[in-house]
Amino acid sequence: MTDNKKAQGANPRAQEPKKKSKYTDVSGIEIIADENFRVMSPGRMVAKRFFRSKLSVIGLAMIVFVFLFSFFGPVVVNATWKYGETQVFKIERISSMVTTADFNAADGKTYQYYDESQSHIYFKAPISGQHWLGTDTSGFDIFVRLMYGGRISLTISFLVIFLETTLGVIFGGVSGYFGKWVDQLIMRIVDIFFCLPGLPILLILSATIASIEAIPPEHRIYYLMGFLTLIGWSGTARLVRGQILMLREQEYMMAAETTGIPARKKIFKHLVPNVMPQLIVTMTLGLGGVILYESTLSYLGLGVPFPRAAWGSMIALADPSKGQEILANYPNMWVPAGLLIIITVLGFSFIGDGLRDAFDPRMKR
Repeated sequence: MTDNKKAQGANPRAQEPKKKSKYTDVSGIEIIADENFRVMSPGRMVAKRFFRSKLSVIGLAMIVFVFLFSFFGPVVVNATWKYGETQVFKIERISSMVTTADFNAADGKTYQYYDESQSHIYFKAPISGQHWLGTDTSGFDIFVRLMYGGRISLTISFLVIFLETTLGVIFGGVSGYFGKWVDQLIMRIVDIFFCLPGLPILLILSATIASIEAIPPEHRIYYLMGFLTLIGWSGTARLVRGQILMLREQEYMMAAETTGIPARKKIFKHLVPNVMPQLIVTMTLGLGGVILYESTLSYLGLGVPFPRAAWGSMIALADPSKGQEILANYPNMWVPAGLLIIITVLGFSFIGDGLRDAFDPRMKR
């Protein structure tokens, strides 16, 4: 007994009862918890689960690298090397050519014809300290054009995904909330767009726009964004409609009905915010697909017009139909663009998978 009392006297805090605090949740149940108990916000929980995945962190690092390379790289290059997107660099060399030929003169003797000429030949600049990846057939610095090409691809992809999501949320939200004939009408329109073969129609429309002389080449990019939006919004509309059909029967929506607020606020203030986790995942996964579409059209000459830089058009330099020289002897002209496309698409895919598992751990494979 004496030893126990000494131990209690030596460490009085060990015997102090822990302070309790009372909380009441939304259902009215009283919860008693320690004061040291911390309630983690949903955002922090999602972030913690996201960064716990190695692939998610790798994907985030990939996208950060591509963003810095594409948007801050040109600023650094312009401040140091003073290189532009369409600035031409070529090595000029003087080639001497000697021509000899024998001919018979009128006197019956044979004389030799001798001619020496010089010509200026322009060569592609090789890989060097001034041009880290050399120059292409037009004399453009490949390293610099990779930066500008990434800026174009990322800008197009984000704008297209934003437009797709906006259309999908509007049509899907209205369809899911009102139901009945409104739902039937909108879903039939969605089914039509959903059944369209995206890539073939995109190629036909892009080729048609390219053949119209009244449309300036620099404006084709806006038509390209519109075509990509039209073939992609139907999937988002289906997702939003399905989620709202489920959410509109929840108790908080029944309570909102009694307040008499307009349908617009019910859809975009109470229903759509609860669909945002699924939308964020869908948007992230869709970014890679848009980049592949844009690169395919640029490769075929139907996307970003020359001399603007695009990753797809840079890969097109190695088109076998134009000869095997670049494909076989100059991998520095087309391999880096292909690697950047792979890195970007994989990065967005890793981030999308990580967000899906973070928002709903039950879906984790």
